[in-house]
Amino acid sequence: MSEFERVMRQLEQRPALVHPAEIIKLKQLIAEAGQGRRFILQAGECAERFIDCQSELITEKLKILLQISLIATQGLRRPVVTLGRLAGQFGKPRSDELETRDSVTLPSYRGDIINGFEFSPAARRPDPHRMLDAYQCACATLNWIRALSDSGLTELTALRRWTLFKEKKASSVFQELQERIEEAVAFLQVWGGEKPSPTLLNRNPVFASHESLLLPYESALTRYSEDTSAYFNLGTHFLWLGERTRDLHGAHVEYLSGISNPLGIKVGPSMTPDELVALVRKLNPANEWGRITLITRLGHQRVADVLPRLIQAVQAEGLNLTWSCDPMHGNIVRMSDGLKTRYFDNIMAEVLVSQKVHHELGSWLGGLHLEITAEDVTECVGGDVGVSEDHLTLNYQSYCDPRLNYGQSLELMLRFCDSFKTLTQREVVSANSISPRRKELAPCTSV
Repeated sequence: MSEFERVMRQLEQRPALVHPAEIIKLKQLIAEAGQGRRFILQAGECAERFIDCQSELITEKLKILLQISLIATQGLRRPVVTLGRLAGQFGKPRSDELETRDSVTLPSYRGDIINGFEFSPAARRPDPHRMLDAYQCACATLNWIRALSDSGLTELTALRRWTLFKEKKASSVFQELQERIEEAVAFLQVWGGEKPSPTLLNRNPVFASHESLLLPYESALTRYSEDTSAYFNLGTHFLWLGERTRDLHGAHVEYLSGISNPLGIKVGPSMTPDELVALVRKLNPANEWGRITLITRLGHQRVADVLPRLIQAVQAEGLNLTWSCDPMHGNIVRMSDGLKTRYFDNIMAEVLVSQKVHHELGSWLGGLHLEITAEDVTECVGGDVGVSEDHLTLNYQSYCDPRLNYGQSLELMLRFCDSFKTLTQREVVSANSISPRRKELAPCTSV
């Protein structure tokens, strides 16, 4: 038996990391997001690193997810489904098989689950035992997040525990929102004569997600559920199909078609409407709400041209699905020194244009897919935090793609919510100007 086979046997015998009931719950929430009643924040690391599997860093990841989710809830007037890129996002697809430095050529770094980041023959050699390390880190991350949730951290009454001592201007925005919510909770307590019910103050759990990239790892964590008579990947709640692995007849699509988890499909500018429809039908033959989330990654220059055709194709076919926007992966720029970055203005442009296109076509942009960190990194250029091209090397920590830092992440969500308010206010004004009876068409949503 080879080392790879021994590792696979061990993985297949390890306990599941999540329960089918959690996956089914998430699918229901995603269905509601697709129908305009919720919003999905899917965010986290570009690629998780084993060295970051630490309680303090995991806590910071949870806090920034909670902060941005709260901003979205308040600004969009909808409950937010918090879906982290965590507890499994250890692999990364790479465009180049090899990397060359100073006349030395080695295999590319493909994420900690495959090989090491250090540029040496030993580190870059694929090692199956890394899958066991990935499992252990995923398990520890999920356990600590559940422990934090059980401690009450995710409840609104624990708002002050969500604080991250980061860039002053960004943190003050959250502090103002925190004070307003605390006043509202206090008002409810006085009005009702008692504390608001736990149901009112609790929020949905933080779910885990990662790209379905390394099929041996995914297959080892796939189990049959007697209760539901279905197969689930019990290594995470949500898996997505990448731009490089979406071949209709490929192994990744075949694997995902056999499990019952909710699935994401990354949609790049090269995907035609016909290809999109065929892929959705392959992965969701029953046209089930909550099964498919389309995550568009079109780039700020092409989104206005490409997105309408995709939306119209989905509408024409009557496909039940949820739309999300990934403004990160279509906007990568490589600097002259080889360092990759993203310009905040380009990221923001794709988000706002996507939102506007969906609104104009009667569709609902039900989520955002972001690569972020709670750290004050200097990896993306721009935003109110003032990161310039000259700042990139000051605190560039990512092993793969550049992430929005704390201040940039909050700013993006605030501007997205402001745009949503502007669009809906125009709709109300337009409706009122036609006829008083049209007032019933104005959005009226509450958390």
